Amino acid sequence: MPTSDKLDLFKQLKAEYVQPRKPAFVVTTPAQYLCVEGEGPPGAAAFEQGIAALYPVAFTTKFRRKLGPGPDYATGKLECRWLAVPETRDARNGWHWQLLMRVPDFIQAAEVDAAIDALIAKQKPAFVRDVKLLPLDEGRCVQLLHIGPYDEEPASFNRMIEYAGEHGCSVNGAAHEIYLSDPRRVEPASLKTILRLPVT
Repeated sequence: MPTSDKLDLFKQLKAEYVQPRKPAFVVTTPAQYLCVEGEGPPGAAAFEQGIAALYPVAFTTKFRRKLGPGPDYATGKLECRWLAVPETRDARNGWHWQLLMRVPDFIQAAEVDAAIDALIAKQKPAFVRDVKLLPLDEGRCVQLLHIGPYDEEPASFNRMIEYAGEHGCSVNGAAHEIYLSDPRRVEPASLKTILRLPVT
């Protein structure tokens, strides 16, 4: 039976999206994401292209689901995992990232493919075909709300690593950012980003 209620994973799973000012442990559940992978520093052409691919696929998939079998759901926040970050900023071109947007478990790969085909039919850029579904199970993590510029995040991540060590844990996964602010509209000093590190 159709319902007017909109599924919002960010609200439904609020225990996973806590925003602590000090490092804290959270337990995340298995999830699936729309994902684009690439290499290079944030803000570079490949990174911006990834964002430009992710958003139209996300909105088209959601819109087609709303018009079809339903249920409706809120579009997720932009996220990014950094899979391989060089030790020095001089090697920024070697950064490997996954741009992400969480979607409900009921979204199927065929729906994403159909959304991409619809975008291509409307003459959207071919790089939208880079978007895929990605399952992810990070489990137990250390989490922290970082307030400030993105280039000041290393200090926050170091605090998280120290916290994990103090509690007998070690980092066992990629650095994960969940963007709560739009850098086009918010000053760098006021940007809010949830930082997450999987631990064992």
